[in-house]
Amino acid sequence: MSSVHRNFIAHHVAGIPRSGIRDFFELVQNTTGVISLGVGEPDFATPWHIREAAIYALERGRTQYTSNLGLLKLRECISDYVEQHFGVRYDPKTEVLVAVGVSEALDLALRAVLNPGDEVIYHEPCYVSYAPSVVLAHAVPVPVACKAEDGFAVTAQAIEAVVTPKSKVLMLSFPTNPTGGTMTRQQLLEIAEVARRHDLLILTDEIYSELTFEGEHVSIASLPGMAERTIFLHGFSKAYAMTGFRIGYACGPAPLIDAMMKVHQYAIMCASIIAQEAAIEALTHGAAATAEMRDQYQLRRNFIVKALNDMGLKCHLPRGSFYAFPDITSTGLSSKEFAVRLLNEEKVACVPGGAFGPSGEGFVRCCFATAFDKIQVAMDKTAQFVDRLK
Repeated sequence: MSSVHRNFIAHHVAGIPRSGIRDFFELVQNTTGVISLGVGEPDFATPWHIREAAIYALERGRTQYTSNLGLLKLRECISDYVEQHFGVRYDPKTEVLVAVGVSEALDLALRAVLNPGDEVIYHEPCYVSYAPSVVLAHAVPVPVACKAEDGFAVTAQAIEAVVTPKSKVLMLSFPTNPTGGTMTRQQLLEIAEVARRHDLLILTDEIYSELTFEGEHVSIASLPGMAERTIFLHGFSKAYAMTGFRIGYACGPAPLIDAMMKVHQYAIMCASIIAQEAAIEALTHGAAATAEMRDQYQLRRNFIVKALNDMGLKCHLPRGSFYAFPDITSTGLSSKEFAVRLLNEEKVACVPGGAFGPSGEGFVRCCFATAFDKIQVAMDKTAQFVDRLK
């Protein structure tokens, strides 16, 4: 890049690294015959009745703009769904915003509430966009490391230890990408107390909540006194295999949703009406398909975790999501070395744990949203690779 072009780029953007996942998969795309345990995307096609709703919307000429907040019918469905599944009621007219995926909803929330220099606490390892999204909002990301021995949950004590007078937002995401970590009601109650004591706003990304395998999923928004200081983020990509539809949503107090809508209306205008129509169908008639996919993921999880442990890669049992996060330190390789060599030598792709923050080093992420027979072959190949390292 020439010095002229370099001078045009904003400093806070120039300093943001490229996604570690996408960089690694540029290597994958140049390798033939790869079994991928990498990209966090369901291998199931979107259920037919949901696709059919999108097709029918096109056939009816549903190709216009919608309200900036999204179709009222969809917001009503979202309000009913969130009340039924998460125990919080939101006014569909003023407290629900439809966005272009949870990624946009998160970006809107951060840009709507943060001032330059505000601090955002989040747990790590975490989804790759969290820290960069905070930086893009001119705020300061403050990570809190989660440990395998704790099931990759985050503790109230660890959060409180990093709180400063500049702390404004606490971001949570359980079940977690990449670890599959979850939180109990008691753990969330303790965190809620910290949030109230220090007047923190909570952003809770619960995109994997339907893919909880054991125990109850509890939203921190449902706990006493927390709905008023929480923005609840969710979407359709994982539970309904609708990644390409790019539909997410945010629920929260009306003043916060209105602030997010201001950013959304100037940056995006509205989410695709066709995708919104499909989302209505998903919420109305999609429960059976979601349950079937979850059952398949659980079978795959049980197999891949046992296989990893059997080959000597210690791996905790993820209680949610569709990711296994084995510890590869016993091999003597860094996360990137392990992933690159596994790709080159056995044509199996997984993601280096360092892509999810420094506390992910020493691990790799293996996505089990892949056909069972492919997972079996991938585990055989990985075991051969690990044996050669001994």
